[in-house]
Amino acid sequence: MIKKLSLIALTLVLTTSCVSKKIYTDLEDKYANLKKENRKLSDDNRDLETALNKAKNELSSSQDAYDNAIADRNRWEGEYKALVNTYDNLKSSYDALEKNSSASIAENSKKNRELLAQLEAKEQALLAENTRLEKLKKELESRSQRVAELETVIASKDAAMTKLKDAISRALTDFEGKGLTVEQRNGKVYVSMENKLLFESGSWAVGSQGKQAVKQLGEVLALNPEIAILIEGHTDNVPYKGNAQLSGNWDLSTKRATAIVNILRENATINPENLTAAGRGEFAPIATNDTTEGKAKNRRIEVILTPKLDEISKLLNDI
Repeated sequence: MIKKLSLIALTLVLTTSCVSKKIYTDLEDKYANLKKENRKLSDDNRDLETALNKAKNELSSSQDAYDNAIADRNRWEGEYKALVNTYDNLKSSYDALEKNSSASIAENSKKNRELLAQLEAKEQALLAENTRLEKLKKELESRSQRVAELETVIASKDAAMTKLKDAISRALTDFEGKGLTVEQRNGKVYVSMENKLLFESGSWAVGSQGKQAVKQLGEVLALNPEIAILIEGHTDNVPYKGNAQLSGNWDLSTKRATAIVNILRENATINPENLTAAGRGEFAPIATNDTTEGKAKNRRIEVILTPKLDEISKLLNDI
């Protein structure tokens, strides 16, 4: 009987070890993809800010060009009126001198022809400038509209994330002061939960209080299907030696992140495609590991909520 139990135990250990290695490998791959996606989102955010500044600069340049064109048109209209006045004066002189010598008549006739040619040239120039002004005006209006739309979309995204942060804060108000914080920065919402709220030391099994907090968070996330959800596990720098199934802190942090994902997946309304689990180990601390308090802050789960930027990307391509 003892031999049989030993054989069963050995089989379970081997099976569990294989499953852990596969999960670890899958999560490593997914985390690598996540890092790429995070870098892309950071690059996209910088590109958005650069494109917005560029659009504003182009709008300002277009406005200056339009104002200069208006000034040129007004100047040419003044010159045109002056030429008309000169022409009228010369015509009067011509009429007065017509009774005099044929030489004077010929000279005035030449001047008249020259003035008429100048008037015609000015009229053509004014027509061309008015056409250019109209084109500039339409381009200016179009750019202004696109910039306004882009600013509106960005403001809408920020407002939506602020609303999401407030909703999460209300949903998790019972856990304030228990190692849970909700912040909004860089267009994202960060929900940080210290391990004392979620796990026993060295364990990746979520306690009852932690499950309740994650489920209440999931209820809010289920109402926001356009949000990407990244769950990151973090540890302090004390080497993990609690379970032979795990290779260390990185493995432990990954299992803890996966445990949170599994609780969120119990909410059928949350799209699994929006969920990503990642382990960061001890390599992304938020406090010093030289004190007990700092280590406690570093042992945490961070849920990072990011809006999708498809609409903003489309507007940028149109500018």
